[in-house]
Amino acid sequence: MDNESDGPTCINDVRPRSAPPLGRKHSLAVVAGPASGTHRVIDGAEIRVGKAPSNDLCLADPTVSRFHCVVEHTARGLLLRDLGSFNGTQVGGCHVESAYLTPDIPIQLGNTVLRLVETDEEPAASGAPPDGPPVLGTSGAMQRILSMLPRLALSGANILLEGETGTGKSMVAELIHRVGPRVNGPFVVVDCGALTASLVEGELFGHERGAFTGATERRMGAFEAAEGGTVFLDEVGELPLEMQPRLLRALEERTVRRIGATRGKQIDVQIIAATNRDLRAAVAGGRFRPDLYYRLDSLRLVIPSLRDRPEDIPLLIEHFCRRARVRVEPALLERMNAEFARRDWPGNVRELRNAVEKAVLMDDLDGDTPPPAPREEDEDLDVSIPFRAAKEEAMDGWERRYLATLIRRARGNISEAARLSRLDRGHLRELLRQHGLVPEPGRA
Repeated sequence: MDNESDGPTCINDVRPRSAPPLGRKHSLAVVAGPASGTHRVIDGAEIRVGKAPSNDLCLADPTVSRFHCVVEHTARGLLLRDLGSFNGTQVGGCHVESAYLTPDIPIQLGNTVLRLVETDEEPAASGAPPDGPPVLGTSGAMQRILSMLPRLALSGANILLEGETGTGKSMVAELIHRVGPRVNGPFVVVDCGALTASLVEGELFGHERGAFTGATERRMGAFEAAEGGTVFLDEVGELPLEMQPRLLRALEERTVRRIGATRGKQIDVQIIAATNRDLRAAVAGGRFRPDLYYRLDSLRLVIPSLRDRPEDIPLLIEHFCRRARVRVEPALLERMNAEFARRDWPGNVRELRNAVEKAVLMDDLDGDTPPPAPREEDEDLDVSIPFRAAKEEAMDGWERRYLATLIRRARGNISEAARLSRLDRGHLRELLRQHGLVPEPGRA
C-alpha cells in the first residue's frame, strides 16, 4: 500500500465554513480511482466506506482499508470519521480523524477521491446492494492487477485477458472500461463462443436491409454500437477461423463495413478480448491466425485462478452472502470459511459463488451437486506425443506451480522457502531462476 504523503498534520474534528443544510439529499460520488463513476446516496443514519463488500460504498482499491471511514448524520451536518485506516483520510488536502463535510471538497482515501454532491436521486430500496464495482479480491495478485487497470484503460490499446473459466475476466474487462476515459461510452459484450459461424459477422459488423434472406431492416453491429466506448470479445478463441481476417482488418484499420454495404465506417473503440484457451498453442496448431493473435496481444493480463489466491476466498464468501440478501448466521459463515478454504475450485469464482448461494439458501455445504466437469487442460492433453515427453512437460508445470506457491507463502524469503521445502537454498534459488520466479533483490 502507498505510504501517507507529506502534508498537513492530522486535524481532529474539522468544521467547514458552510456545512450542508440538513434536509437536503446528498450523495458520495467517486470521482477518481478504480471505482470512478460510482456513488452512494446518503439516506440512513450512516454510510460506511471501504474495501470490504459489506460496506455501503465498496471500493475495489487496494490502497483503501477494508473499513476505511464512515459518514453519519449529526445535528451539525454530515460528519466523516476515519476508522483507523492504514493510509488515512484527507479532506481538502488535510489528514483528518473526523471532519464535517462540505459539497465539492475532495475526500481522499488512498488512491480514491470522493466528493459530497447534492442529488435529487431517491435512495436505493432497503436491502439493495450499493452501486459499487465488482468484487475481485484483495490478494497480492489481484492488487497488482487492480493497480494496472487505470493505465491499461488510459492507453487505449487492445487488451487480451487470459485465465481459466470463472476467474472473473468479464469483471476485469468491465472495470477497465469503468476506470478509463471511455466510462461514459457504451460497454458492448460479444460472446464469441455462443455465436454460430453464420451469425458472427452480422453480430460484429451489422448488416444492411436486404443484405440476405431475413434481413428486413438495417442493423448496426457491436463495433458501431460501441462507438466511443469498449467492445469486449468474450471467448475470442472460439471465433471461427474464416471470420478472423475480417476482425483483423477492423482492428488494424479501425473501420467496419456492414454486410451488404459498399462503404466502410470509421470507429473509435477500445478492444478487450478474453479467452480461457492457450491462444499461442492454437496459433501453433493452425486454429488461430498469428497476425490476429499479435494484434490482440498488444497488452496481455493473466487472471489467476482461485486456487492460486486462496486468501481471497473469505472476502468473496462475504460478498456472495451479502448478495443473497438473506441473514447469514455466523456459524454458517464460519463453516463456509473453514470448508471452502480446503477445496480446489476448478470452476474458480463462479463455482464458489454457486456453492455459497446454495449453502446460504439451503444450509447445505455439500448437497447432491454433480462432480465438477473435467478441467479443460485434461481435455486438451496431446496423447500423440511420447509418454516420457508428456510426463516431463506435466512435471515441469507442476514444479513451477509448487515453487510459485512456496515462494508466495514464504513472502518472497528464499531462506524461509528453503526451510519449508527442505531444499538446499542454492538449489532452490536455481530452480526459481529457471522458472522465472526469483524474488526481488534483498529477500534472502
